[in-house]
Parts: sequence; structure tokens; C-alpha cells
Amino acid sequence: MNTGDGGSLRTAIDKDSGVAILTLDRPEKLNAIDLAMADELATTWREFRFDDSVRAIVITGTGERAFCTGLDRTADVPQPNSPYMMDDPLIAIGPKANDLWKPVIAAVSGMACGGAFYLIGEAEFVVADESATFFDPHTTYGMVSAYESIYLAQRMPPGEVTRMALMGTAERISARRAYEVGLVSELTAPGEAVEAAVRSAAVIASYPVEAVQGTVRACWAAKEAARAHAFAQAPHLISLGNLPSERQAGLFTARRSAFRTR
Repeated sequence: MNTGDGGSLRTAIDKDSGVAILTLDRPEKLNAIDLAMADELATTWREFRFDDSVRAIVITGTGERAFCTGLDRTADVPQPNSPYMMDDPLIAIGPKANDLWKPVIAAVSGMACGGAFYLIGEAEFVVADESATFFDPHTTYGMVSAYESIYLAQRMPPGEVTRMALMGTAERISARRAYEVGLVSELTAPGEAVEAAVRSAAVIASYPVEAVQGTVRACWAAKEAARAHAFAQAPHLISLGNLPSERQAGLFTARRSAFRTR
């Protein structure tokens, strides 16, 4: 197995099985994505396009507390002074955004929230252990949940997506509930999500490459038009609906710690 450590990501490639494990490695920040990690993710996905030894990928996070908690709030992202233009620092962190059509499986333990759905939304399916919880904090902090909700709307019933987006930090979806509504395709015992995801990835990687990648592309074609149309609405909805950053920071500082898990 070849391994590589690049900043806030770790990559391990098993040349025999053709499975790569890509690990978000900022456990002290609950695997939140800063601008450096966003660049690393885009670079890594594009490198996988040219590595024929990689035929399937599992993405996960270091530690038991979180798969990923979205954008690191310390990231400084200047924005154009217009409601019709917006620079989203996470828009290119997923495999499909980087034109990678090799199958990707997300293995989730602990929290997955906010910007984590850019990664989950571009995975073929999700394996989660019983510790996993899913929520979207945007509205709590005066932010529009646009891209996150669009990604989730392609995996969950509309009412479940809307409830998650509107309830913010007050409510989290349990791994069991996520499995029931289709966000998660396999539920495991605590600590076993990566093993289960690798097991599925190894099976997929053993099949003819052209058939697998063509199938991935076909499945995405079925929902691509709706996603592209929805994405076109997202920038100005965020620009018009988000509170100024200083007011967001105030709400974040005053956030309540209590939440309900369902």
C-alpha cells in the first residue's frame, strides 16, 4: 500500500485492490476545511484522474468526533460587492467538480454538517456508523443553505432536506434516521464505517473500469440538469440572504449547545 501525507489530507492506495482511502486530517478542527485543504482536495481528485492504479476511492475523516464540519470559520474569503456574484471556497472540493468519474464512497463517523455535504453530495453513496449525525447550521448563523440543500435534495425527500436546513443547530439527524430516509446506504457498528466502505469499494474496483466509470457517469447524468439549474440560483440567494460576516460571528459566539437528535 502506498501512502502519502500532504498538509491536511492523507492518502493511502492499495495497488492490489485498486482502492484509495482519502482522509481529511484536521481532527483538532473537527476536519473543518480551510482554504489550503480546499486546494488540496481539488488537486488530489484531479491527480486521481491520471492514476490508473486507483479504481475506487473511500473518503473519510480522522478521529471519532467528526467526518467534517464544513468550512473553517477562520477562512478569509473576500467577496465581490454584488448580490449577483459570489466566490464559494468549497465549490470545487468534490470529485465531480474536478471531472473525476471514478466511484467515490463516503465513510462517515461522528458529525457531518454544513460544507461536508459538498463531499457527501458528490460521493456515489454513503456508509455511516451508528455514531454519525447530520445537520446544517447555516440558518442558525444567519446564512443561506443553498449548495448544501441542493446536494441533499438529490438524496433525501424534500421535506427532510428542508427540515434539516431550517432547524439549524437545534436538531441533528441520527445515523439510523439518515439510513431510513436514504442519505445513508449502509449502517455499521461504531468504528466500522471505513472497513465496510473499503469492502464495497474493493468489489467495485474489481470490475471492468470502463463499465464502472460509464455507470457512474450515467447515474450522474440522470440528475445533472436539475443540479446545474439549482446551482445557477445559489450565488445570488446567498449574497442576498447572508448576514454580514460580523453578525454571523456574533451569532456563532452566542450559539446554544443544546440540540435534539432524531
